[in-house]
Amino acid sequence: MIKAAVIGHPIAHSKSPLIHGYWISHYALEGSYAAIDIAPEELEKRIAQMVKDGYTGFNVTLPHKQAVMKLCASLSDEARAIGAVNTVVVDPTGRLHGYNTDGYGFTQNLLAHVPSFDWNHVPCVVLGAGGAARAILHALKTKNVPHIVILNRTFATAQKLGDEFGAQVLPWEKRHDILAECTLLVNTTALGMTGKDPLDICLDELPPHAVVYDIVYNPLMTGLLQAAQQRGNTVVTGIGMLLHQARPAFRHWFGIMPDVTPELEKLVL
Repeated sequence: MIKAAVIGHPIAHSKSPLIHGYWISHYALEGSYAAIDIAPEELEKRIAQMVKDGYTGFNVTLPHKQAVMKLCASLSDEARAIGAVNTVVVDPTGRLHGYNTDGYGFTQNLLAHVPSFDWNHVPCVVLGAGGAARAILHALKTKNVPHIVILNRTFATAQKLGDEFGAQVLPWEKRHDILAECTLLVNTTALGMTGKDPLDICLDELPPHAVVYDIVYNPLMTGLLQAAQQRGNTVVTGIGMLLHQARPAFRHWFGIMPDVTPELEKLVL
């Protein structure tokens, strides 16, 4: 039987057991997927125990995405570029191999909603400069997007990312004005999430053909997406990124690239 899991601290909120459990059942596989709470100071010891216990691999969530990198014998190009690991495969000798599937999830979710999206039709505007922004910037660069603009409440953090990924950086106050030429607007911040402050942005300058993508999925239709939809823009919700990033991980462990279905989306929401 194949054993997989997600590790984090805390971990009770994770949707990963629902997602992978659904696929294990859907494809009638002999396997299990657990949620394991591991405190940071226990990380190395607990992962060593998981290897002894026969785990094929595991997902990694906060706060371990960077710390687990040093325990990996190899890192994928994506994991190295993004500077974080969210998927680990344990090989037959017990060595760990780290991957990052967040960029894949971002891209596949966009293409599921807008199959004909033109990556060359620029600029793409990214709000935020945290871990999710790194994954998305890497995905955009992989698609050879020629003009990316980053805006973040802390300018210095955005500047660091801009230097690293070859993107233009503007002060947060310019977020309303830059939208006049925008073809893809991506919110990677927690603004608009349930329990957080709303995202304050005026969409008046946004072209009608622009796509608006919010990686927040609680609520599914954030204030940003509601405002964009009301003015006729195509919107992309965040739940699909969560579901699509899980697919390559499942394939690594179980040998099947699973499908994202409306039934799974409904289950997770």
